Amino acid sequence: MSVGTEWDGPQVPVSGDEGQAATLALASAAYRDTPMPEIKKADNEWHTSTVKAGRIPLFRPNLGEAFSRAVADRLLAPGRKPLIQSFGADPQVVVEHCLAANNIRRERDNKLTLVMVVCGLIFLPGLLAWLLVFLLRSFLAKREGRAGALGTALLAGVGVLAVLFLLKLPFGGFWGWYTRAAVVVPVLGWFWARRVCERTAADLRERWGGLLSGTSVGAKVPEAVPRSPGETAAEQLRQSLARLGAEQRSNSVFYAGPKGILGMGTRWGSWQLAEELVSADPPREIHPFRSWDVIRAIHDQLSLLERGPLNTGGFPRPSIRHWIVTPIGENADEVSRPEGTDVEAFQVKPHAIQEICNKQQFGSGDRHYLGVQWTLWDGQLVLTMMITVTVLHETLRIEVTGHALGPVNPLFHTKPAAPTKEVAKTLKPWENRTVKLPLVPTDEVVRLAVRAPLTWFPPTLNWLGGSIGLPEPFGLRHAWADQPWRHRFMADDALRAATPVLRVVHSAAIKVLKENGVDTEKFGARSAFLSGLVQDPAPRKADLYDA
Repeated sequence: MSVGTEWDGPQVPVSGDEGQAATLALASAAYRDTPMPEIKKADNEWHTSTVKAGRIPLFRPNLGEAFSRAVADRLLAPGRKPLIQSFGADPQVVVEHCLAANNIRRERDNKLTLVMVVCGLIFLPGLLAWLLVFLLRSFLAKREGRAGALGTALLAGVGVLAVLFLLKLPFGGFWGWYTRAAVVVPVLGWFWARRVCERTAADLRERWGGLLSGTSVGAKVPEAVPRSPGETAAEQLRQSLARLGAEQRSNSVFYAGPKGILGMGTRWGSWQLAEELVSADPPREIHPFRSWDVIRAIHDQLSLLERGPLNTGGFPRPSIRHWIVTPIGENADEVSRPEGTDVEAFQVKPHAIQEICNKQQFGSGDRHYLGVQWTLWDGQLVLTMMITVTVLHETLRIEVTGHALGPVNPLFHTKPAAPTKEVAKTLKPWENRTVKLPLVPTDEVVRLAVRAPLTWFPPTLNWLGGSIGLPEPFGLRHAWADQPWRHRFMADDALRAATPVLRVVHSAAIKVLKENGVDTEKFGARSAFLSGLVQDPAPRKADLYDA
């Protein structure tokens, strides 16, 4: 299923067709109306979000409002920090849904702002009085015991007093009628605002559920395509989306110690074949060759992984790429991508890759890895086997490591549920019954109406109500990924992929060694030993050295 961007006019192309489950699950967060602190439930062992509390609870955002704003700002803001690739997901689709959710809420907030001006600002004394009542009611509702009923009784009591006040004012004339209007019009405005909020909430929840159900829910982002040369904002957004796509296709990744390769997951297994290079026919010398010759042969053989002697399904077509791996600190909060004449559109050029493979094998600097990657389970599982070849003095070392990135946290897969509560039956108080609640409760209407005028000033609104701090270095996919080892079939897929990859790598390397006059007896014995060792069914934290 492909997810497009729909509106009247040109469309932003959406790339990626390797399964959309993880992408759509992440995108659904933009439409959620659950409390903002729920994002903490999606934190994993290595990446944690922060919830920045605001000064005034009345201005607090919900999860969808905070998530869509934070992700859109982080992925598209000019001068932003580099991003980590989202293997198994399409960040462009996610950010487009964040922009679409922001647009839907902006339309709602524009209407609510009009309501606040007509029914609130003109009759400000009445508005402030009613807000004070709602704040007191909310304060009482948070306390234990009968405080919720007490808050409702307070609101009803104030309503009765307001009616009595309207019937017999201590003064008349213009101010008498203005006072009556100041009491009544904010209440009418609340009913108007409630209708606006309910229509928008129904739309957002329909999109939320549609994404998780697999239906085609398009992200309406008309501002992403310039319609005239003077639309600088649209052109800037288009360039930001293009940069996001180019960075997603980058062949540069980062190794963060125990966190593994960012975006690919932690390293769960490592197998090394290291033997001496000895001539097969002394006193003749070995024919000179380079690490790149071995890597190129391995690359050719890995491209045949999907073929097999039996028609039993087997491997799907993998993605085989050359990667430049940059080491960073375990607790680094920022990465820096390679720059210079050897880099174009975030891609390290082939000649630079070959040079790194042959020369940068010891000491500081980037390293070259050949990666074979499968995106499985509709993007929920990303398996990557990384191969590197080094030659130090007379020793050739071939290292194969396994990395696994698990499914998106279950928080992102929860579907919208109609708000309900349990109440005791009238005639059978020992039994409960379920009653439906309004889609948008009273306090939520007040919160949205009060926030609406300030949505034109996001920094001020974030300072007053709070926001979400995304984990850095940020990548949409790995930031909220779980380990795959709790899912039996996902774990099996990771473990099964290691053995055939290891055997293909060793056979291709040994073939190159034979062609260049190297005695491969020890290499063959070591390869057979590793072939048995790799079948150990226990994944390990290979980057946690016991030293």
